[in-house]
Amino acid sequence: MRGGHVIFLAASLLVLLIPAANGGAGSDGGNEFTGDFAKLSGIIIPGFASTQLRAWSILDCPYSPLDFNPLDLVWLDTTKLLSTVNCWLKCMMLDPYNQTDHPECKSRPDSGLSAITELDPGYITGPLSSVWKEWVKWCIEFGVEANAIIAVPYDWRLSPAKLEDRDLYFHKLKLTFETALKLHGGPSLVFAHSLGNNVFRYFLEWLKLEVAPKKYIAWLDKHIHAYFAVGAPLLGATETIKGTLSGVTFGLPVSEGTARLMFNSFGSSLWMMPFSKNCRTDNIYLKHFSSGSKKGHFAYRCDEHEFNSNYSGWPTNIINIEIPTVRGTTCIAFIVIFSLCYAPNCVMNYFDRKLYLPGDEAYPSSIGVAQANMSDMECGFPTQLSFSAREISDGTFFKTIADYDPDSQRILFQLEESYHGDPVLNPFTPWDRPPLKNIFCIYGIDSKTEVGYYFAPSGKPYPDNWIITDVIYEIEGSLYTRSGNLVEGNPGAASGDETVPYHSLSWCKSWLGQKVNITRAPQSEHEGSDVQVQLNVEHQPDMDIIPNMTRLPRVKYITYYEDSESHHGKRTAVWELDKANHRNIVRSAVLMRELWLETWHDSHPDKRNQFVTKAKRGPLRNEDCYWDYGKARCAWPEHCEYRYVFGDVHLGQSCRLKHSSADLLLNYV
Repeated sequence: MRGGHVIFLAASLLVLLIPAANGGAGSDGGNEFTGDFAKLSGIIIPGFASTQLRAWSILDCPYSPLDFNPLDLVWLDTTKLLSTVNCWLKCMMLDPYNQTDHPECKSRPDSGLSAITELDPGYITGPLSSVWKEWVKWCIEFGVEANAIIAVPYDWRLSPAKLEDRDLYFHKLKLTFETALKLHGGPSLVFAHSLGNNVFRYFLEWLKLEVAPKKYIAWLDKHIHAYFAVGAPLLGATETIKGTLSGVTFGLPVSEGTARLMFNSFGSSLWMMPFSKNCRTDNIYLKHFSSGSKKGHFAYRCDEHEFNSNYSGWPTNIINIEIPTVRGTTCIAFIVIFSLCYAPNCVMNYFDRKLYLPGDEAYPSSIGVAQANMSDMECGFPTQLSFSAREISDGTFFKTIADYDPDSQRILFQLEESYHGDPVLNPFTPWDRPPLKNIFCIYGIDSKTEVGYYFAPSGKPYPDNWIITDVIYEIEGSLYTRSGNLVEGNPGAASGDETVPYHSLSWCKSWLGQKVNITRAPQSEHEGSDVQVQLNVEHQPDMDIIPNMTRLPRVKYITYYEDSESHHGKRTAVWELDKANHRNIVRSAVLMRELWLETWHDSHPDKRNQFVTKAKRGPLRNEDCYWDYGKARCAWPEHCEYRYVFGDVHLGQSCRLKHSSADLLLNYV
């Protein structure tokens, strides 16, 4: 490694930009990276709705002075959204079947770091729409070169196959890795957030068909040093269902019905659909080398665990929906209820809803239900049906509501065409550990997260034909409804990150080896008195690991799960951050600090352990120093001192580090 503290800092931070995970560039036994960390590149794959889209056509908006011209910002321009919402929707929505643009307007993803830092730049809107800007600031602060940080934006509206067919995205991504290697002389660090993890997974499968089988692993080892999976929906996210049936506005000034229309026009709307860990597709990769057709049907099979366990392994059923059992052209005309009355002359009074039977004899139920208009659904007695994650991902749910929801046919078409029939990968197959040398899986826990919904017909036309009558949340190991009622189910050891349930986030724990070291430490700076460690904990395959550790009230912890005995030269680590929000985790100062320390440790030639020590966490930047009013001095006096600089407006700003960060980092070797 090139000498000098500045280079060390620059190298560390390079990972920082890729930050979201436990400092990836580490070495592992005989699998050590022997180059300079200044040779590493950071490649960022953003999440859903985290890339700017710009207009690529001219659209005249009537009754408004604001038109859309080439390169005008579409996602996200709140000014045009508020003033010309119909024009804006034309530039945003796609054809629900073939994923083509609106005839009058088309949009394409922007490129470069500016496309992912702030979605809606501006004095007020900029901070509100900031995504990766804090990461870039950290990299600049520590001297990372601009060309060492590479953003790979994509059109997050498209299905995976369409990304390649229309934009050649995965070909470009492969060239990005190869160019970064030639430019800097070393492999890359991949940082993917949310949907970006699904994109990267698809890329790894697509790459198998582009690289000779014997050279596939060699290509990965040469071009990818570490993969940081942040907030990855490894088994899907239940919030996708809410967006599909009722719409999620994400704080935008649009109605839920409008949000649903837009969301359901995207081919990617199904990419994060919840699915079962017990169901898999036939090996698509092998079929490409068989005599069968590459575009043939791939069977979706479930093992016995799927049918012996409840809820497809999830905490509860994802959807509970009311469907009318009685349907007719008018309410008064429909008097006989086949599903409730079993006698030939059984009559039900519509007004008092009582059954009148001619005798005591019972007859088999008549099978057959008359057709009804959507506006008459409230005339019948609804039946509540429940659907698990498997029944959603395999299309059973959408086939069931096909007569009541006009959008179901579109969803079923997309499920088959873009997902179940995808020639590269069926995304509704559980993740196996990617064949990469270093993987760090990072996510937030213990926030109230939606895991199930109760839907009912609203009596309104599409897209407002469903309403959410109740929501099931997971909260720190329990299931509650929105009204506060306890729900039976299989809650996990913790809850999710407000967007993705814990069951899906924690699937990467199944990638850990048979022996795992567990460490729990406070997120804030500490002297090590509250650090708890368990070494060589037994880990059963495909099972969660629940540490037997205590928690102090009002203290946020990080729990580290790290391979004790790395298998086959692979290193795996899982970080759980208390109360870290799914959308804001990439702006977490704690996460950036931990990544920085891990990277510093991994790059040091004299490191003594496989992972950085968690024994203490002192201040590493001037921002970490603060004024202790109780002792009338700067806190952490061994590291911080009072040093006024013109412009400081309070005592805390004048507390600064005594020594350089490079000197302080030597404590973590």
